[in-house]
Amino acid sequence: MAGALRALAGEAEIEISYTTEQQSWWAAVTRFFGGEQKRAQLPAPSRQMTAKELAVLRGSADAQALKLAYHDAKIHAQNRPSTPDAVALFEAAEQARVEAIGALAMRGVSDNLTASLEQRASQKGLARARSQDDAPLADVLGLIVREKLTGAPPPPSAKAAVELWRSHIEKRAGADLNALTAALRDQQAFAKLTRAVLRDLDFGEEGEDQNPEQGSEESQEAEPNNDGAEAQETEGDSGASDAEQRESEGAEGEASPAEMRAESADMADSESPADGEQPWRPDIPYGDNSGWDYKPYTTQFDEVIGAAELCDAEELARLRNYLDQQLLQAQSVVARLANKLQRLLQAQQNRSWDFDLEEGMLDTARLTRVVIDPMHPLSFKQEKDTDFRDTVVTLLLDNSGSMRGRPIMVAAMCADILARTLERCAVKVEILGFTTRAWKGGQSREKWLADGKPPQPGRLNDLRHVVYKAADEPWRRARKNLGLMMREGLLKENIDGEALMWAYNRLAGRPEQRKILMVISDGAPVDDSTLSVNTGNYLERHFRKVIDFIENRSSVELTAIGIGHDVTRHYARAVTIVDAEQLGGAMTDQLIGLFAEDRHPNRRDRMKKRGRR
Repeated sequence: MAGALRALAGEAEIEISYTTEQQSWWAAVTRFFGGEQKRAQLPAPSRQMTAKELAVLRGSADAQALKLAYHDAKIHAQNRPSTPDAVALFEAAEQARVEAIGALAMRGVSDNLTASLEQRASQKGLARARSQDDAPLADVLGLIVREKLTGAPPPPSAKAAVELWRSHIEKRAGADLNALTAALRDQQAFAKLTRAVLRDLDFGEEGEDQNPEQGSEESQEAEPNNDGAEAQETEGDSGASDAEQRESEGAEGEASPAEMRAESADMADSESPADGEQPWRPDIPYGDNSGWDYKPYTTQFDEVIGAAELCDAEELARLRNYLDQQLLQAQSVVARLANKLQRLLQAQQNRSWDFDLEEGMLDTARLTRVVIDPMHPLSFKQEKDTDFRDTVVTLLLDNSGSMRGRPIMVAAMCADILARTLERCAVKVEILGFTTRAWKGGQSREKWLADGKPPQPGRLNDLRHVVYKAADEPWRRARKNLGLMMREGLLKENIDGEALMWAYNRLAGRPEQRKILMVISDGAPVDDSTLSVNTGNYLERHFRKVIDFIENRSSVELTAIGIGHDVTRHYARAVTIVDAEQLGGAMTDQLIGLFAEDRHPNRRDRMKKRGRR
């Protein structure tokens, strides 16, 4: 297997390892750009492999070898979009391209890749897809691109999922998809065409006419961006974003964001959006909160719900089983860091005693003195009060669609391990999640339409806030609930400001002396329905206002971790990571930093006062 992989990749020095952890081949191949070393990671074979298992293993090896042979990481990075949803689609198309090159050239490789693809589709549950919400668009697009390039139909377990999306994709991007075949061996040209497909599917980046690395040919394919693009061309500051241009236009009274979005809102009324479609996640610029108010159009359809109520017991047990399988491989790294946190907490909770007292608890270690000398009085001891303050930690997890896949899995695993660790140290932990009940609106939007579409309605979607583990609930009772995050249909859109206030209000009512709120997210707040009928930074402004209140007007200690998204511009205490695999280390480091500061409360108070000034 290793010899075939090296031969197919044309690389004699590839380091090959085997693992039981399930992951995509894209993440399994690691390049070290500073030198020549390359690595590939294959699924660990069982002791007695069946013919099917062998074909799947060969398919995984062939896929990784083809990536090493035909994929240029620099070209990929130059053309890759910046939003998580678009990245997933872009990488699925590139995966289909490199596999198609090998499948067309070698029949055996084609059979191996088909067997591996069949297994991946089966593991993801694509055969059970009944709606677009059950079939991730990135997986389906990769299968359709493969079909265009090789002529091979989707595997049987994925056929139902592909048919749910086929008409939508073919109608909007059919011409650009057909053009991909001519660019099969030209990665740069293929990437340009893939970006055109993303724009056809409304996953292009706002203000995008062409990529900096693309020529004028691409600019003719791109759809013009009307007023936003013209404003960007005439703007002297090259760093200004399209969203900033729209905000400035609204301020000058020329064309407000609400007016520019009105046409798209009317179109949404006449034709309901495709179910399961993922939102674009923008980096919205800073907005002034003065003289501004935020409101939900209605809270009638919002819900705060326990994880067990969203899923039957059998499916919840199956999802938890799947999460446990992932934990077998991932917990070693996080557990090592969690043990470091546990040692720090236990050091702060060390018991100390006063001895030789006249009352208290009998000191059995000194009973020998009474045996030797019966006239010697009994000795008692009393435990001293420790300086460690009663603490509760809330983990607030972004459950939006862009967290789908590896990010939400790693977030669930880290939350699980840290909850167990902190519980052993007598620190209570609450695990919460936030998303919406529907894509692009819901019953709130339907009510707004029925009421005649009054202007500036405010937040226009149904909130879904999920309680995975309550602070007073022991981990053993809540462990199954964390598996719910693996459920495909759960992750939709996100309204961070109201989620933060909800988590804060739960913490504020707690009796503990110290309260810590940790937020894990991969982007700014986004809800297409709300942003289509309000100003472009409506959710962002409320989000900043809530953060300012918690950080400067409350005793709750707020910290945040951004996955691939710069959260340091929002939170005073924050860290940004580029890969979900770094999440465990970032979470424990942040908590270690907070608890280490608590050893010096005067210093921490001075820091907080300085932050308020």
